[in-house]
Amino acid sequence: MTSIREIPLFSQLSDEDLQLLKKIAVFKSFYADEILFYEGDSSRYLYILTEGLLRLYKTDNKNNEVYLHQFVPVSLVAEAACFEGINYPATARFSIKGQVLKINFEKFKKEFLKYPEISLRLITSLTKKINILSSVIHKEMILSSEAKVANFIAEHHELFLTLKNNQIASILNVSPETLSRMLTKLQREEIIMIDKKHEVTILDSPKLQALFS
Repeated sequence: MTSIREIPLFSQLSDEDLQLLKKIAVFKSFYADEILFYEGDSSRYLYILTEGLLRLYKTDNKNNEVYLHQFVPVSLVAEAACFEGINYPATARFSIKGQVLKINFEKFKKEFLKYPEISLRLITSLTKKINILSSVIHKEMILSSEAKVANFIAEHHELFLTLKNNQIASILNVSPETLSRMLTKLQREEIIMIDKKHEVTILDSPKLQALFS
């Protein structure tokens, strides 16, 4: 994505407002494994993910990564921290190469939050973040390793083509060995099939759903 107007949040802006936005925003590209921001960094910028996959995680007292969410385009990232005026509560790292629109938040708030359409979309995004948090808590406290893997396949099986097994294991907060064992089990039970290209095909959706429902 190379045009700000392609972003749904800004598609209805007038040409004049679009030019104003361009003065306070810039597209920035990242390679895989590059950090967008670290936990504790000042939240001076509003980010919109326009390309790639962005992993959000916290670090525990043993320096282990605790996965929170994987953003896909087109997504607002960490907007709650900007609104609350707090530091970013987690770290954001690119899983594959990608791009964000980086916006000066203070100037954006002054010039653009007066528009109901933009404000409504931001409120909707914040509501989705609450649902994401609820989902993270549910998965970590209730789901078994097998259920986590099954849930990930049901919701994101296309990511197996993009990410390596150790990246997926990190997202699920399980060991690579556990992920491999669960995938083998699901294939043996003919619930899924994984080909040589690492593409996952769901063979029995009801059985897969039953593992985490």
